[in-house]
Amino acid sequence: MTDSVTIRIARSFDDIAPAMWARLSGTSKRDGMPYHPFLSHAFLSALEASGSAVRETGWLGHHLLLERGGDLIGAIPAYLKSHSRGEYVFDQGWADAFERAGGSYYPKLQCSIPFTPATGPRLLVAEGQNPHEIQGLLAAGLQQVVRELGVSSGHVTFLPDAEVSVFEDAGYLHRTDQQFHFINKGYANHEEFLGELSSAKRKNLRKERRNALANGIEIDWLTGSDLTEDIWDQFYAFYMDTGSRKWGRPYLTRHFYSLIGEGMADDVLLVMAKREGRYIAGAINFIGTEALYGRHWGCVEDHPFLHFEVCYHQAIDFALSKGLKRVEAGAQGEHKLARGYVPVTTHSANYISHPGLRRAVADYLERERLEVEHIGDYLSEHTPFRKGERQQAESDD
Repeated sequence: MTDSVTIRIARSFDDIAPAMWARLSGTSKRDGMPYHPFLSHAFLSALEASGSAVRETGWLGHHLLLERGGDLIGAIPAYLKSHSRGEYVFDQGWADAFERAGGSYYPKLQCSIPFTPATGPRLLVAEGQNPHEIQGLLAAGLQQVVRELGVSSGHVTFLPDAEVSVFEDAGYLHRTDQQFHFINKGYANHEEFLGELSSAKRKNLRKERRNALANGIEIDWLTGSDLTEDIWDQFYAFYMDTGSRKWGRPYLTRHFYSLIGEGMADDVLLVMAKREGRYIAGAINFIGTEALYGRHWGCVEDHPFLHFEVCYHQAIDFALSKGLKRVEAGAQGEHKLARGYVPVTTHSANYISHPGLRRAVADYLERERLEVEHIGDYLSEHTPFRKGERQQAESDD
């Protein structure tokens, strides 16, 4: 750090002016800049104000604000964590090994968007600043904060490709994983996309979509002013029913949905399934300038293939209708492959304070990266695209 540059810690987004935050990269809809809705002040403050990501749930705000002469020039959203839940990049094995050896893994500093496995900038740079300079200062500053706090480690998850080298140059350990994204190659509509699939796969998906709606089910897209409190009540019932069975304890409170409905309704898409005049299932998505981000779904009636229709096929339909470049459908799920989603490598960076733990993790990550690469190569050979189109798509990326 130079004398004129300091890092200040904000414990809550209440301590950060929305207009000041909106000057940072990715956080607002500015001309020529990709917008990531999960980085918006409205989303991040809703997580805290709703009681979803707070000290009591193991997410204590510890947001790094880089300032020069009192002006905000960069930031990293971050949390002191007392566990590893809600992150989608799993380090519980590291914690267990370190604690068996007599160390204390928790608390740790987690630089991420709570409950959100979506890639986006983590080194946020204010407009008018030199990105290379500010990103380097933030990466070094994060290490300094970890040391001053005396915690075991600092973790930056779901960072974009362009930030990987910044963290590697600063001495962080690089971790990779796999997700499945739909890539829009300029398709006019869903049928044009299906035309690039093999004949058998194309036939299977058309049949799947017909069967999903066979019981008189209709689909609605709700966004903006459509998102009334009554709609949120219905969707939250889906979320609680399915989330309780899937996770045991859903992460998000009912108040969270009211807050995003108030603060960012135009950035939210609910895909809702209706039968006999009532909604029975739904999926929530967030709309960026380049991508649609699928998050979670729920239902109160089970119907064959309805999950695939609501979460994956409808997301593709919406993205194509809006000219979005891709759909990011969340963590895991090889079943997405058959539905036209392709494997994409995700990235994380890890700063480990303890030398012994750092050596062990570095060795593990070297082997894990090779495994992720091999799995990605294998999955890429088993997409539903006809071979010629698949090779062309890969050469275009």
